[in-house]
Amino acid sequence: MESIGDRAKKLQEELERRRAQAPKGRNRLTERGELMRFFCRHLNFARAKDGHAAISMPRMGKILEGIPTEDLYYLQSVCSKAKHFSKKFWWEVDPKKHLKENDQPF
Repeated sequence: MESIGDRAKKLQEELERRRAQAPKGRNRLTERGELMRFFCRHLNFARAKDGHAAISMPRMGKILEGIPTEDLYYLQSVCSKAKHFSKKFWWEVDPKKHLKENDQPF
């Protein structure tokens, strides 16, 4: 039977190996991060035309904070199909616009 110390040492070595292979700093890729970049890119394109400042990644993170990742995929598809990406995005993200829908019983 293997001792706890030997088992812990093997686990630590495995973690160190995985940590060494992982991307460093802000280069990590996640589903949510890719969706945030997608929204930033499309919204900033429209904002530049209107003369507004670009939306940063931290700001986009705050905007999308309470929305689950699965719903972000829905938001992406809806906004991509819309005539005006920016207008549709801001309408969908604003919870005040959906109060009537949320009060409907099933």
